[in-house]
Amino acid sequence: MHPTTADSAPAIEIRGVRKHYGAVRAVDGIDLRVERGEILGLIGHNGAGKSTLFKMMLGLVPATAGEILVGGAPVQGRGFRAARRHLGYLPENVVLYDNLSGLETLCFFARLKGAPAAQCTEVLERVGLADAGRRPVREYSKGMRQRLGFAQALLGAPRVLLLDEPTNGLDPLAIRDFYATLRSLQQGGVTIVITSHILAELQERVDRLAILAAGRLQALGSVQALRDQARMPLVFDITTAPGDAPAVAQALAAVPASQATPTPEGLRLSCPREARMAVLGAIAPLGARVRDLRIHEPSLEDLFFGISR
Repeated sequence: MHPTTADSAPAIEIRGVRKHYGAVRAVDGIDLRVERGEILGLIGHNGAGKSTLFKMMLGLVPATAGEILVGGAPVQGRGFRAARRHLGYLPENVVLYDNLSGLETLCFFARLKGAPAAQCTEVLERVGLADAGRRPVREYSKGMRQRLGFAQALLGAPRVLLLDEPTNGLDPLAIRDFYATLRSLQQGGVTIVITSHILAELQERVDRLAILAAGRLQALGSVQALRDQARMPLVFDITTAPGDAPAVAQALAAVPASQATPTPEGLRLSCPREARMAVLGAIAPLGARVRDLRIHEPSLEDLFFGISR
């Protein structure tokens, strides 16, 4: 059986989308494809356009220009009502009813989504709130409220998840469990778009990153692809034997465009990415003069500030 157009289409396709509020260009001409089963990190400064883009993907805010398709269905088209039932959304600020229990809250959202009531208990278990399901939400900590918000996004077995700062208030163990859940969902074919201001948290947990600034897409790719694109230098921390730092620095002087500075342990060398093998080649003959070597790639935070400024 051949896949239908809807089945073979990207999970999300954004074509030349703009959103203007008077003179303010919240989103200013974005083209983006998110493939099925992909985890995409969407990052940017406050006001970069992330939340506005989410609202347009959900059909809550109409685009000024351009087109957005989710699951092959245009967001502003008649077919989107059915497609929206397969969307899960966690807003940045979760607002819940304090007098309802966690289970009652999920049952309420399940009725709104047309999801089976039996899912509510299963989803509470999945986010680690099974023991708190009968307690009123007013007794929940911030992290528990966040997990309950995530639980409502999972109702209805969504095919696309839009998560806006989903780890707010979560402790390290809960964050680890949250990303384990995302990987499990991805293995089941779910597409996930996630925003976070904690860049180190995303670095090893997304397939690609989209960096927004001033409503525009500044860069798109895997962390390694962004490193190659940004051409930021590599940093080598070299631990030398006592008194051997000058000799090591002399050996490294032949590496093109490199700069060595002394450290208490030896040397720190900054060089272009393409000079990596030249550095290793210069160090290899030095033997016991070099006691340790650590290579530092630019972090996602380095890339973000280098690309978005």
